[in-house]
Amino acid sequence: MAIDRIHDYIVPGKRAHLVGIGGVSMSPLAEVLQGEGLVITGSDVKESLAVEHLRSLGIPVVIGHLPESVEGKDLVIRTAAVHDSNPEIAAAHALGIPVFERAQAWGSIMRRYENALCISGTHGKTTTTSMCTHIAMAARVDPTVMIGGTLPILGTGHRVGKGKTIILESCEYCNSFLSFYPTLAVILNIEADHLDFFKDLEDVEHAFRAFADLVPPGGTVLANGEDANTMKALEGKEGVLTFGLEKGTFHAENLTWDHGFPSFDVVWNGKPAVHVALQVPGEHNVKNAIAAAAAALLLGMPSQAVAQGLRDFRGAGRRFEYKGMVKGAAVYDDYAHHPGELKALLETAASLGYQRVICAFQPHTYTRTKALFSEFAAVLQQADVTFLAEIFAAREKNEVGISSQDLAAAVPGARAAKNFDQLTQWLYDLARPGDLILTVGAGDIYTVGEELVRRGQMEST
Repeated sequence: MAIDRIHDYIVPGKRAHLVGIGGVSMSPLAEVLQGEGLVITGSDVKESLAVEHLRSLGIPVVIGHLPESVEGKDLVIRTAAVHDSNPEIAAAHALGIPVFERAQAWGSIMRRYENALCISGTHGKTTTTSMCTHIAMAARVDPTVMIGGTLPILGTGHRVGKGKTIILESCEYCNSFLSFYPTLAVILNIEADHLDFFKDLEDVEHAFRAFADLVPPGGTVLANGEDANTMKALEGKEGVLTFGLEKGTFHAENLTWDHGFPSFDVVWNGKPAVHVALQVPGEHNVKNAIAAAAAALLLGMPSQAVAQGLRDFRGAGRRFEYKGMVKGAAVYDDYAHHPGELKALLETAASLGYQRVICAFQPHTYTRTKALFSEFAAVLQQADVTFLAEIFAAREKNEVGISSQDLAAAVPGARAAKNFDQLTQWLYDLARPGDLILTVGAGDIYTVGEELVRRGQMEST
């Protein structure tokens, strides 16, 4: 089915049914579509706060996937986790009701905004999108926002605004970002990832080039000029603006550090545009902030709002998120699940002055662990102590024959835990004042840190 056909359906009065409506990007989609005048219904597998909120807006939500739920609808929109075998999708196909993907719907909506800011990259997307959101809020442009994580200022991962600006984290997995219509496309970096979908790095680069090519005349591509893969992907493309730590249309000057936290000037075409003082550590966040500042300035947001928004940003959920203390050790959690992200995290941790950095890492998916095995093994050696949880399967079955024990064997001194209980006990026994304990990964490893902090609170009462 041609993607463009969805535009004929996103019109007032059309009846849209959303399958998986309680999901992180589906529930805000339902709100936005309702605001566009569509009549929305939905279904999900379980009750949730998102479902409760949607019902409070007058959107009926059925728990369970029933074929009759799609009867009489003009279109069905599904989350990426819902396949053709789903009873509602099968019924829609049988009834001749068009079925669209979530990304297609967001893409159609995007066309209604004067400014569509899409943040892409192998890593840094959530943080940079969150930074842009903080700036847009400070600039009072009343943005609509879609982030792949929780942002404390929003209390969730989305916002439905009435302004002319939409800000979306734009993921390359399954080429979902190719359904978008960016007026300003940001590419933070490109590395080999999602190799269960992409063939290789060249295939990933091809997808990002196609994403950049979606920007219409008069729009802008803002790309990391210091990232070789990004520049290779954009080779020969005209009108690309660059950002970087030391060079680019936008770059940093007068960079100083105070207890791991950076301050710097963002220079635009050789002239200082705004002074930034960040409350999140790490060189990678300097780069993220330069990209966010550049995007905001290009959209005409005032430099005062850029400075304020970045000064007020304290991090997104699961991005170097402080969880608490245990036996005098600080416990933080981070979503890093790619060697590049892990390297940035551990370098940041090493700069903060702790006596030891203890990393409890949960690899994410068998295919990623297998494909990037040597990179993971190298970077995990940067921690003073490394523990591994079993691989988080996500959408996969272990068809490549890989385990966390294999990875632990490749990292001197590392140990792989049988389960979270054992891992939690190891960390608890080891913890002492002056330690930084990191729970790391895109799965459910954060629960280990939360249990550690709970134990710490119990011992202090």
